[in-house]
Amino acid sequence: MNPPDTSSLVAPLPEGRLDIVGDIHGEWDALRHLLQHLGYDADGQHPQGRTLVFVGDLCDRGPDTPAVLDWVLPLLARQRVHAILGNHEINLIRHDAKDGAGWAFPTRMVSDTPKYAPFVQASAAQLAHYMQAIGQWPVALERDDLRIVHAAWHSPSIAQARPLQRGTARPQYDHFENLAEAQAQAGAVQQALAAERQRWPHDLEDGQQHPPFLPAHAERELLKQTCNPLKILTTGLEQAAPKAFFAGGKWRFTERLGWWDAYDESTPVVVGHYWRRFHAPVSANTRQDDLTPATDSGKSHTLHTQTDAEGLFGSLPGNAWHGLRRNVFCVDFSVGARWSERLKHRHDAHSSQFRLGALRWPERLLVLDTGEVVQTV
Repeated sequence: MNPPDTSSLVAPLPEGRLDIVGDIHGEWDALRHLLQHLGYDADGQHPQGRTLVFVGDLCDRGPDTPAVLDWVLPLLARQRVHAILGNHEINLIRHDAKDGAGWAFPTRMVSDTPKYAPFVQASAAQLAHYMQAIGQWPVALERDDLRIVHAAWHSPSIAQARPLQRGTARPQYDHFENLAEAQAQAGAVQQALAAERQRWPHDLEDGQQHPPFLPAHAERELLKQTCNPLKILTTGLEQAAPKAFFAGGKWRFTERLGWWDAYDESTPVVVGHYWRRFHAPVSANTRQDDLTPATDSGKSHTLHTQTDAEGLFGSLPGNAWHGLRRNVFCVDFSVGARWSERLKHRHDAHSSQFRLGALRWPERLLVLDTGEVVQTV
């Protein structure tokens, strides 16, 4: 067997016992509390020699992204912890200012302040350091017994990412985006987009202006995904939605696919990205056949889709694995939405419906920032 390629965008996952942390989204207090419950000290060390792994989306929306990155990045540099790129890190290193990135991009301050303020802003020096360091992260991690990716373990996209070198995520992503743009230009998608913008001139981040379904917008997004394996790995698989819906701060015309319903490989996969809710857990002696999501039986290759936060998981218990073989686990429990509770002056970590979680491997225990510990099933 060939030694693992540490220079690839698909990098080796460290051996030993792991604690795999879900999307943090700038929620520094939640991360501190989770680390305490997991038993890590301020230097990222654990008395039992465990290793922290972050599934991406450490930044945006929360009150203190700089504190999160200032703690994580020095430990990454010493290889004490590990992290992969999420779609929000991709946006950051590409200078693509999206919803919730006002901590990094002044152009977002006016639109982000009503929702997310107060939040700590990064200095120019901090931002330059963050972008340089994050640009070196891999897009996936793997070892014989486990795979970790932000959104989708899609074998053709993994195969395309393997030969790409660490440190090239931004130029490679830009390259694939340019290919998609060229195809759009050649296929008259741009003309259709321009016509749609004339008919619907409103900002797609304006939740009060409900657009009709805009097929050219959907086609362009799907074209960008088809051409870009790094986009698939960090945002997942999608299809045209039946109607426009508002999610993640903008109107959308494509919806996510539950790729795990067709994942027929034996190696377990841990992801973030999907804004799962922590519904009441089930006991460890529950039969796997009893864990049936509201939207799909989990036994066929029919992919179910998402047009809202609950769409992919329904009432699936928070400690349940999912997918065709019940060997995929989403560890994102929507802590990135705690801003909405603060906005209504209703936020308390212990009563919040949004949590930060970590999956302990190989024990398969789920630990939450509230101190709850449950066995996954």
